[in-house]
Amino acid sequence: MTERGSKIAVVTGAGSGIGRAVAVELLRTGWSVALAGRRTGTLQETAALAPEAAALAVRADVARPDDVAALFAATVERFGQVDLLFNNAGTFGPGGVPVEELPYDAWRHVVDTNLNGAFLCAQAAYRQMKEQDPQGGRIINNGSISAHTPRPHSVAYTATKHALTGLTKSLSLDGRPYGIAVGQIDIGNAATDMTARMQTGALQASGEVAPEPVMDVADVARTVRHMAELPLGANVQFATVLATAMPYVGRG
Repeated sequence: MTERGSKIAVVTGAGSGIGRAVAVELLRTGWSVALAGRRTGTLQETAALAPEAAALAVRADVARPDDVAALFAATVERFGQVDLLFNNAGTFGPGGVPVEELPYDAWRHVVDTNLNGAFLCAQAAYRQMKEQDPQGGRIINNGSISAHTPRPHSVAYTATKHALTGLTKSLSLDGRPYGIAVGQIDIGNAATDMTARMQTGALQASGEVAPEPVMDVADVARTVRHMAELPLGANVQFATVLATAMPYVGRG
């Protein structure tokens, strides 16, 4: 949030899951939010969860430069500025596919969405935050636990999430002269449609299939809001929020 006191956010992937939860949390606590996603209907459903708030639904594919440019232009036209980008849009790609069988088109789709899309949105946000008066703002990238540790058969997703950590660090460094704070949240097993299979059985490194605990996605949303509402002189560089008993720390 900038010192001007306004709270204007862009949330990508806002039509479902973590993006929807974060967008609704921001809307309910006084932010105005541009909701970005590929399906207008789901974005409108997100906006309807906070009907009294100021929401703008913008259909955008983050992997398309023209869509990203139009998203930020619409946001500035409606709200005048951008204080926060939650860079959340992403895809896991085809599940359970060994690396030697992964089609190149599937690899490219994951890279285009998770990495190229995050770059394009961060670049557009950076440009706006640098140009607006006063300068500054915040970018929060959704990194995932896979930014640290992979699951079996997740080469494309894991590679992009590791790359996102490098993007976060580079943007954070380059943003310093302009009051642009950049951080990353790495999330493990938030209860969404994407993680529904975790509760019934997920492939483990041992080759076994076992159910895993999940956490309320609202806890992720509150963490993002905490990061977002810090003064620009303070930054959560990296935060990890995960289901307490998920198989991540240690060996099982």
